[in-house]
Amino acid sequence: MTNHNLEMNSASKSLRFLVPLFLIGIAWVQELIDQVWLGGNWNLLMGGGYPWWGLFTAPFSHSGFSHLLSNTLLFLPLSWLVLSKGLRDYISVWACVLFVEIFQVFFWATPAHGMSGVVFGLLGYLLIIGFLEKHFLAIVLTVICFGMYGHFLPSLLPWNVPQGISWIGHFSGFIGGLLGALGIYREPEKV
Repeated sequence: MTNHNLEMNSASKSLRFLVPLFLIGIAWVQELIDQVWLGGNWNLLMGGGYPWWGLFTAPFSHSGFSHLLSNTLLFLPLSWLVLSKGLRDYISVWACVLFVEIFQVFFWATPAHGMSGVVFGLLGYLLIIGFLEKHFLAIVLTVICFGMYGHFLPSLLPWNVPQGISWIGHFSGFIGGLLGALGIYREPEKV
């Protein structure tokens, strides 16, 4: 491997580390502006009659700092685990989560916002990719994620979430993550 390739590989790893920090940083800036200057009234919701572009703004809007902090603590490690597989995998999860949440935007009566749909998408991806790839590292990621985050899976069902929490956002995000894994996975070519 040449010096140039090593530098590119190092830059690529740095970029992968920074992407989730940048994305969650947008959410923190939005929440700071919302709470400090707008009294908590700047909510960028999706669904429930709100504009369609809420699909793209809702992940960056939260109902307060505690909501954002809880999502941040899950979003960052799960993002970095998915990014350990590659940037393409990460983009696939985000794209599929947004695609599945189109249903919520146009047909769900209750508006929602927050990063938890993406968090559950990342979790869904990580829980299935090991079974698909059957590689040691992918299986280890799946087992670690199930051990650390499996207790969140019951919140995919409507009767297991407190009032005011969007189970449909969790569920659609999780389905998006599964689809992201299925979409990115390629069967190894047999020689």
